[in-house]
Formats: sequence, structure tokens, C-alpha cells
Amino acid sequence: MPDEPARAARPARPRVLIIGGGFGGIDAARALRRQNVDITLIDRTNHFIFQPLLYQVATAALAPSDITAPIRWILRKQRNTEVLLAEAREIDTARRVVRVDDEMRELPYDYLIVAPGARHSYFGNDEWEPYAPGLKAVEDASEIRRRFLLAYEKAEKIEDPREREEYLTFVIVGGGPTGVELSGAIPFIAKKALHSEFRRVDTRLTRVILVEAGPRILPSFPEDLAQHATRDLADLGVEVRVNSMVTGVAADGVSIGSEKIRARTSFWAAGNKASPLGKFLGASLDNAGRVKVNDDLSVPGHPEIFAIGDLATLHYKGERQVPWVCPAAMQEGRFAAKSIIQDLRREPRKKFHYFNKGDLATIGRSRAIADFGRVKFTGWIAWVLWLFVHIMYLVGFRNRLVVFIEWAYSYFTYQVGVRLITDVERYKPPGD
Repeated sequence: MPDEPARAARPARPRVLIIGGGFGGIDAARALRRQNVDITLIDRTNHFIFQPLLYQVATAALAPSDITAPIRWILRKQRNTEVLLAEAREIDTARRVVRVDDEMRELPYDYLIVAPGARHSYFGNDEWEPYAPGLKAVEDASEIRRRFLLAYEKAEKIEDPREREEYLTFVIVGGGPTGVELSGAIPFIAKKALHSEFRRVDTRLTRVILVEAGPRILPSFPEDLAQHATRDLADLGVEVRVNSMVTGVAADGVSIGSEKIRARTSFWAAGNKASPLGKFLGASLDNAGRVKVNDDLSVPGHPEIFAIGDLATLHYKGERQVPWVCPAAMQEGRFAAKSIIQDLRREPRKKFHYFNKGDLATIGRSRAIADFGRVKFTGWIAWVLWLFVHIMYLVGFRNRLVVFIEWAYSYFTYQVGVRLITDVERYKPPGD
């Protein structure tokens, strides 16, 4: 039949194709390592990123290599797995092929796990991105670090007090965990690590403004913990502005209605949008482009396709959404693999049940919040828990050791060790 060329070329063993080498994709591949299947994992980069610590790369506390690991190295011992550096462009569900790269090479599959991650969303205002970069990839973190450090270098050379103040003002849009962690890290670096290194500018005068459109920051946390985080940020000198909808972002500041906050450096942490691959799956999508999956994470009408992580939307415990966080993606990746195994054994599939292991967010040095349902922690205890959990979830002993040493160095010396500004000649801030 003319519509069956991909099926005719398939090997005897079922072929599992995984799009995305993040938390969900990697855990799915690992769960299938002993199965009688051929796995192909594709990703547009060659490395896995530990996204919860991207903000530390952005604020010069860690190097990109500290929170990344080559995907091929992670899966090196899986003989049934191959890794391809490729970008998925289209999914043909009728022919069961994925087209990759510019030449649209076709990769056939018997089972497909789609875990491409997400990008930051500007809610229809993509023209803001040059002035307020988001934080989803290593390249984003390096760009934010460059702009953050260059702001002080610019301020050091400026005579006009008003313009200098603009360079010492940082606006973070979005009061979720990423925005809170970014805004909490900047004052520590400005007041402790940089103060003795500049001669003409007092970095202690740094102004950090966290802008949130909703009634409070950290809406995924209980209100009492969010209030505690707000007080911690205030103690650090961060101005928290809630019920403040951003209406414009430009080179010289951020607009909230008719008010203009004059700042030369802004960062975006306000929203996410799903990968455009969802539109090829023929399923209903939510407002962010996520696929409304079945309770076994399969795409409606296509039991051989699973959408997981930031591409999937699913309810649990009534009306609660499975959160788009790393632990959920890992559970979904392992569950999708288990469903494939059940199919191969001719066993009925089960329903996906999300287990919330708890939520953690750090606000700054010795400041954090932890929500484990009935048990909550704040302050130093929550901060130590945050440190322990993040070190344990890093991939590779080297990364765990290096991050532990870097954090210990920073804790005892009040310094951060990765203050590199790269591509200075190439880089020109928007509006300059």
C-alpha cells in the first residue's frame, strides 16, 4: 500500500522513538533499557540540562557544565538505544514517521514518546523577548548572565547618576519559582560578591523589582509559605509588586499600565508555551498548546503515541492539574515506558497517578520554603533540604561534587566563581 512504506521498513523488534532528552525523555529511555525494543532518542542539543539550577548559571554561581551532561554519556550503557542530534519538525501520525532537520529525514516508529519541553511565553508580545530574555536553556542562562554582569560594567563608566541608577535596576517579570529564585540571588551577589571589585559604582545600591500579575507570588505554594517568601525577599531588599500586569517592555524599562519602571536590564519568568509539535498529533490543545492526553498519557485516537512533560495536560485528584515540573515529567516518562511494556506483554494499561513528593523553592542564602503537604518548612531547614534534593538529582558524580564544592565556597566566602562575560565585542544590549 502507498501509505505503508515506513511500516514495511521496520525491524522485527518494536521501535520506540523519543523526542526530547529532558527529564521525561531520559527517564523513559532508562525504563526501557532491558526491553526487547529498539530505542531512538532525538534532541536538538547533545546535552541534558538540570533546569532547576539554570538560574544559578544565570547569576554566575555555577558554570553551564556543572548542571549539564551529554545525553550519549547518560545512555552509553544501553545497547538498545541510539541518540541522534536532530530537531523534530513534523509528526505524520498516519504513516508513523517523524520528520527531522531541514532535509526532513523520516524516522519511523511503532511507539512515540513526545517530550520536547517548552519555551517561555510572552502572551502574544514576542517583540518583548529581545529586551527581557527568558530562562529555559543553557544559552538563555548565559545570555542573562552576560546582561547581568554587563550592567555593572556599564554603570562603572557612566557619569550621569540617573542613567547609572537605571543600569543598577533589574526587573524580573513573573513571581513563580524561577522569578523568585532569580530576584533573591541578585542582591546577594551585588552586595557581597561585587561590592569590593568596583571603584566608581556602589553595587550595594542595586535595585531588584519582582513583578507579578496575580494577587501573590508563588501561586503553586500554600499562601502562608508564599507570604513567608515575600517577607524574605523584602528582607533582601527586593521590591515585590503584585497585581501588576506588564503592558510593555523596552530597552529602557518595563511598563505597568501608565507607570514606567526605568531599568536597562529585565528578565522574563512569567509563562511557558508548549512545543509546536503538539499541533501534529490531531488532539485537543489547551491555551498554551499542550495536548489533552488520556489518563494513560496517550494521545486520543493514537494509543501508540504518548505526550508527556510540558507538552501534556492532565488532571489528577479531581480538578488539580498535574504540574509542569521536573518530578512530574520523570514520573510520566517512566509511566509511558511501562505502558509500552504492558502492551508488549499483552497486559492492560493502567491509569497514570501523579505522586507529589513536595515542592521546594529557595529565596536566597539560608532562605527557602518547602511544602510536603501536611508538613511545611521555612528558613534554614528548608534551605538545607533544597540543597540536598538538588544535589542528589543532579546527573553524574562529578556534577554533584563540583556543585557541592561551589556552594560551600560561596557560603563561606560570599563569592561566586563564574563571573564570565563572553562575546563582549559581539554583544550590544537592545537600545544601545
